[in-house]
Amino acid sequence: MISAVHYLDKDSLVRILTEPKNALVRQYQKFFSLDEIELVFADDALVAIAEKAQERQTGARGLRTIIETALLNVMFELPSRHDVRKCVITKETIEKGLDPTLVTEADDTTPLQLGEETA
Repeated sequence: MISAVHYLDKDSLVRILTEPKNALVRQYQKFFSLDEIELVFADDALVAIAEKAQERQTGARGLRTIIETALLNVMFELPSRHDVRKCVITKETIEKGLDPTLVTEADDTTPLQLGEETA
C-alpha cells in the first residue's frame, strides 16, 4: 500500500488551531475559564505556533505540545492566583519561551509577568 503525505501549510495549521468545534485554542480557553481566567492568543502567536510545528515537521500533531510548553508554568500557578483575570499568549511567548502576560483584577491596564506579585 502506498499513500501520499501532504504537508499542511501555515494557514491550514492556524485554521486547525482555531476553527473546528474542538479546536485546541478553544479547549485551552475552556480549561482556563474554569478558573475564571480569559486565555487570549494573539494572532501572531497562532502563526508562530504553526511555524514551529512546520520547523519540527510535526504537522497538526505537534500543535498541542507547542501550546502545552508555552502554558506549562501558568497552568500550575494560576489556580492559586485569584487576582489574575487574563492570560495573553504572544509571539514572544512561543518563539522565545517568555512567560505569558498576565492581567490582574487589581489593575487591568498593567500586565504582569509570571511570578510577579501585586501590591
